Amino acid sequence: MQETTGAAASPSVGAPYLRRPLAGFFTDLLLAVLLMLAVMFVCGAGWVLFEGVRAGLQAGGGADTQALAKAIGKPGILAQLWFTVLGTGGAALVLYFWRRRASLEERRLSRAAALRPNTWWLAAAAGIGSFAFTVAATRLGQRLGVAPDPSNLALIKQALASHPLFLTVFVVLLAPAYEELLFRRVLFGRLWAAGRPLLGMLLSALAFALAHELPGATGKGALATGFLLLVYTLMGMLFAWLYRRTGTLWAPMGAHALNNALALAALRIWGAG
Repeated sequence: MQETTGAAASPSVGAPYLRRPLAGFFTDLLLAVLLMLAVMFVCGAGWVLFEGVRAGLQAGGGADTQALAKAIGKPGILAQLWFTVLGTGGAALVLYFWRRRASLEERRLSRAAALRPNTWWLAAAAGIGSFAFTVAATRLGQRLGVAPDPSNLALIKQALASHPLFLTVFVVLLAPAYEELLFRRVLFGRLWAAGRPLLGMLLSALAFALAHELPGATGKGALATGFLLLVYTLMGMLFAWLYRRTGTLWAPMGAHALNNALALAALRIWGAG
């Protein structure tokens, strides 16, 4: 049975995926993971090659393997941020143009929705509400002894101290743009277009949460990881609802950017996660 509620018209999708929407969703998700891993591997290999050549030239060609490995070290904060931008952003762009490109009619409707003042009131409310919910959930987790700090918090704090301008662009502009393109337009949009918006909200939000906090890969306990996954899932569902409610991807991009800007401002002012 299809899920229907009053909302903007769904984005278009190819006929095979209307018949097999879950197959399309999980195919897109698998392709996204493979593309991200491939791009990040190429970036990492390129970085190691570049640093290895540079270290070898500085050593005059006389350094052994262990000395070269020590000289190369590991990617710095800026390099890690760039790997993330190229990996996730590249995957989002490839999947958008390959499998979920907007039609002319969709772009027309999106522009019309973006011109409506109510779209941006909703986006502002969603962004502020998302931030307020995250703060409240974090305080609750701390009271319960869960310590729900995101696994990327330490990296963000280091980047804020060493590369504040680039971090701001990354957090407020780049990450919201490619994450909304991937998780809302490509993944959620696939099931929305097939008449399964509620299922799409849930599954795309779970994928969004797992991209931020992968169990077993963060070093956190099960309770803290589960707490963070719940917070990210609810945030992803809110942004998917906003996309469907307004009919334009610009709305969740704006809400996501506002949420991140408020979180970054709080981190800069109070040092809180």
